[in-house]
Amino acid sequence: MYQYDEYDQTMIDQRVAQFRDQTRRFLAGELTEEQFRPLRLMNGLYIQLHAPMLRVAIPYGMMSSRQVRKIAEVARRYDKGFVHFTTRQNFQMNWPKLEAVPEILAELASVQIHSIQSSGNCIRNTTSDQLAGINANEIEDPRPWAEIIRQWSTFHPEFAYLPRKFKIAVVGSKEDRAATKLHDIGLHLVKNHEDEVGFEVLVGGGLGRTPVIGEQIRPFLKKQDLLSYLEAILRVYNRLGRRDNKFKARIKITVREHGINHIRELVEAEWVHIREQLKLDTKEIERVKQYFTKPAYEMDTADSDSHYADLLAQDKEFALWVKQNTVDHKIPGYRAAYVSLKKPGQAPGDITSEQLEVVADLADEFSFGEVRSTHTQNLIFTDVKQADLYALWLRLNSENLATPNINTLTDIICCPGLDYCGLANATSIPLSKGIAQRFDDLDYLYDLGDIKIKFSGCMNGCAHQSVGHIGILGVDKKGEEWYQFTLGGSSEADASLGERLGRAIPKNEVVDTVAHLLDAYIDLRHDDESFLMTVRRVGVDPFKERVYAENH
Repeated sequence: MYQYDEYDQTMIDQRVAQFRDQTRRFLAGELTEEQFRPLRLMNGLYIQLHAPMLRVAIPYGMMSSRQVRKIAEVARRYDKGFVHFTTRQNFQMNWPKLEAVPEILAELASVQIHSIQSSGNCIRNTTSDQLAGINANEIEDPRPWAEIIRQWSTFHPEFAYLPRKFKIAVVGSKEDRAATKLHDIGLHLVKNHEDEVGFEVLVGGGLGRTPVIGEQIRPFLKKQDLLSYLEAILRVYNRLGRRDNKFKARIKITVREHGINHIRELVEAEWVHIREQLKLDTKEIERVKQYFTKPAYEMDTADSDSHYADLLAQDKEFALWVKQNTVDHKIPGYRAAYVSLKKPGQAPGDITSEQLEVVADLADEFSFGEVRSTHTQNLIFTDVKQADLYALWLRLNSENLATPNINTLTDIICCPGLDYCGLANATSIPLSKGIAQRFDDLDYLYDLGDIKIKFSGCMNGCAHQSVGHIGILGVDKKGEEWYQFTLGGSSEADASLGERLGRAIPKNEVVDTVAHLLDAYIDLRHDDESFLMTVRRVGVDPFKERVYAENH
């Protein structure tokens, strides 16, 4: 994990002091709301439906146990004792008092956390794969590259006022756990024909009211050219991006309006001017990489514990949790263990201060003091000895954090919706809870297999509904909440946009509609065929017939 030096710490401390004065002046009436708005957005502060909402950046989702404890403390002292993890690996506080926000930021800065550029029309938190560094299929660890991008983009004077917000994600393997194809820029570490590692660069992806899959702008980019090429893309976007209509301002629209070939020509032409001035030298790359070295694994002994196999055989619940909530690790004898924030009955992505403190303790005890957030709104311990999994599971289970539902129907991505968000048209959390409670039979969930529901309360797509296997979008119709379903989307390596099922569904039929879709899937599927594969094979019509026939 990158550790701030004196320069970094001074910079964010000064930013806190600056925002403290800006907030004081606003509360004293010396700044208007119009004047204060861009200042608070630069610090991740929104004015939502019921209270301010503070979004805090977690670079590539990595947190130390010390940072997790501070988040818990801040949530208890200044909010309602819980935080909400988002699809950008950030966390949000939904009830802080405006006058308390500078103090919150000061507390977080003391453990090297900030909210700078977590909102506004700037480069947002760069996200990555939660399994970065432990994935055996990885070409290279993407975290140092995400950190290099973070250092380059934070406070970049040329890109502080882009046409719209700008999101970058980077992954190090063919698997995509960061939805890179739905980002303004997606970066894949790849090898060329000479076995040299560099980047495939995608551009123009995005969600919201006009979802678009990103297009390849460069098949291979040398590592030392990463920042100069990103800067060239940003310069072209800054020049061509629409500022007259915020709904057409994202780079995905710029790419569509001008065409990927023309954008590529412009970027390459711009790149010629800056390529030599912004080369990353090996010394700088290695300086950042040194912060992401392997922890002190027990290389020889971790894989030799036979008791683990006995526990798997003796305890069915433990075995289910291991199967569903843990994944392979490149070091023999270790696994990564998900902390499910999707227990039926709770808002997806929410965790209390008390639970966060438990997570911090468990990170220290079982995972080298580190926790990561995922873009699916869960947490993960990445380095757990398999001999320790049983003890970890017992502790998580006692805190309601061991629901074995990762990658099942109830592992729902969900936005805050109308309960919190001033942009939302419809509620999402209560209906997500309703779905999770209706389908809480684990045997049924496991039989259904991998089904990803993504549920948004408005067109902005914070929950990625356009790329859900089942996407649900809340819409307002003359003051009533209705819900539009899409089927067949994916945010992974086989990224695709969902196809609209049919007319919108009334609120009281949403959970039943999910049931009809599942019944149709069970009838239509071939052996071992996933929900997504079935939809792609038969199309949406058989599902449409089932849903709307039931409603007639």
